[in-house]
Amino acid sequence: MNKVLLIDDDVELVGMFQEYLVQEGFDVTAAHDGESGAACALTGLYAIAVLDVMMPRMNGLETLRRIRAVSQMPILMLTARGDDTDRIVGLELGADDYVTKPCTPRELTARIRAILRRTQAVPDNGSGPLVVGQLSMWPEQRRAAWNGIPLELTSTEFNLLEVLARNAGKPVSKNVLSEQGLGRPMARFDRNIDVHMSSLRHKLGSISDGRSCLQTVYRLGYQLLRE
Repeated sequence: MNKVLLIDDDVELVGMFQEYLVQEGFDVTAAHDGESGAACALTGLYAIAVLDVMMPRMNGLETLRRIRAVSQMPILMLTARGDDTDRIVGLELGADDYVTKPCTPRELTARIRAILRRTQAVPDNGSGPLVVGQLSMWPEQRRAAWNGIPLELTSTEFNLLEVLARNAGKPVSKNVLSEQGLGRPMARFDRNIDVHMSSLRHKLGSISDGRSCLQTVYRLGYQLLRE
């Protein structure tokens, strides 16, 4: 599935991105306001949405909120350079990653591919789940559960949790999490991983002694605890 939805009121910029993405083999649809963008996203026809924060009427954050109320589809935010507030709020609302504007079509395409590589399900080879305590994950099905109850995870949250689960019992650095979970090196002052970890803590349960199963290890990164 290679259908991309671009949601941005900048018609000229969207046209440039659309032309490049089509040349790279993607099927692209454009929406130029949040209302129509959210409606398109919720049809279930798209592999990923690229969503600009700054739009008239319904802005990108409200559009993201509306999509996330119903769907966990991958969403890549376009944010203004240096606007950390919108970036962090977008991640807290469930965006998978962000690209700062201005950006080149090549950079945007590379980021889209990185997200899709990690979200496209591979054929089920019949292997059992990845189990750590009360956490069970089925990577080939992009499915996870805590104590038998399904977890509603964004694509990036799933990727990061899988990296932690495969390294359960030992700390994983933010650099490794960014490389393996987001498909890109961690930038300086990047709080992306921290925001996703905070969201995961709220979605995962605690272990038998009452502690969160997801722990911060000072100067080393994050660790998923075994029981």
